[in-house]
Amino acid sequence: MPSRVPPSRPPAWRVLVAGGGPIGLTVALALARGLGPAVSAAVLDPALRTRRSDPRAYALSPGAVAMYRALGLWDELAGGAEPISGMAITDSRVEDAVRPVYLRFGEDEEPLAQMVEAERLEEALRAACGEGGVELASGRVTGFDAGPGAVIVRTEDGGERRASLLLACDGARSRLRELAGIGWVGRDYGQAGIVATVAHELPHDGRAIQHFLPAGPFAILPLAGTAEHPNRASIVWSEEERRVRALLGRGREAIARELELRFGPELGRVELLTEVHAFPLSVGIARTYIGPRFALVGDAAHRVHPLAGQGLNLGLGDAAAIAERVVDAVRLGLDPGGDAVLEAYQRDRRVDAVALAGATDALNRLFSNDRLPARVLRDIGLGMVDRAAGLKRFFAGQAAGTAARAPRLMRGEPL
Repeated sequence: MPSRVPPSRPPAWRVLVAGGGPIGLTVALALARGLGPAVSAAVLDPALRTRRSDPRAYALSPGAVAMYRALGLWDELAGGAEPISGMAITDSRVEDAVRPVYLRFGEDEEPLAQMVEAERLEEALRAACGEGGVELASGRVTGFDAGPGAVIVRTEDGGERRASLLLACDGARSRLRELAGIGWVGRDYGQAGIVATVAHELPHDGRAIQHFLPAGPFAILPLAGTAEHPNRASIVWSEEERRVRALLGRGREAIARELELRFGPELGRVELLTEVHAFPLSVGIARTYIGPRFALVGDAAHRVHPLAGQGLNLGLGDAAAIAERVVDAVRLGLDPGGDAVLEAYQRDRRVDAVALAGATDALNRLFSNDRLPARVLRDIGLGMVDRAAGLKRFFAGQAAGTAARAPRLMRGEPL
């Protein structure tokens, strides 16, 4: 663990957030909305110097949408969002002419999720944080020392900042997690996730499709159209890592044809609209989420397979939970970086992360398997779930993130 600094007078309540992606920005915005000038919130990230190009899109759960509505951000996002009205799940091979649908979701009137492009979400969060009094600083945290009265955070320019709490929102390869001496339990899948935005010939009608293929799941997620491209989708393509480099070196047209094979005939011809990005897939969880005046949030605390589209939603649940604990502590006159606050945050979130990581890991193992007995058993299982209305409602409710034990913001309640 980092060395301790001598006790000194308590600082004004200040929270430093290392990492300026959606999770870090959401935490800072929630603190600003909940406490105003009672807490000084700052986000530190070198990437804040520039506008990042990001081809990803996120399937925001109903709980995430409720949170952004409570934070006053949803009206800004809604215009470019595409509701997912239904989802179809298939289990097949790339070359199969027919891909039977074994499981469907979306019989209810409410959308399963809202698709929002990563760049739009980040841009809206940056603007809201700036307007809400959050400091956005393009610095990198290089070290920190935690003591009983404060955490002293060192930055790349040689400066120091004093705070009550440091939140590590710096991703799955968190440097701050390493500096804190927190271990990681997990494994690589030997798969890479390929993401891009595509245009397709025929309308998607708001339906998402998850093709389970032998090399890994292939998801087609509907996006809002534009004047030039009225039919658009985001793809998340899991492929064996050894094949990805050769695949991406073949050029845009060849990649588009590979995409068409995986899309099937339903949406017609496919055209790439963005660069194709690939990232290694893994599963893992930190041995602890907390240290003295320090907490891991989002991918820094856990990593799950993207097949269920729940990675960001899980991190947003973390953001809502730590913000709620900090706001409640400050209102009671307690130290927001104290052990009791951080231990409560860990109790709030660790079980959910372990459960989701285990579930997605099991599904990926089960479906990335082309042996006939496994295929028969899983297809029977999918069919049974499809015919069990109560079980389907249970799975949909878990994905929604709005259960009674969810953080207040995820239930649409202000802090």
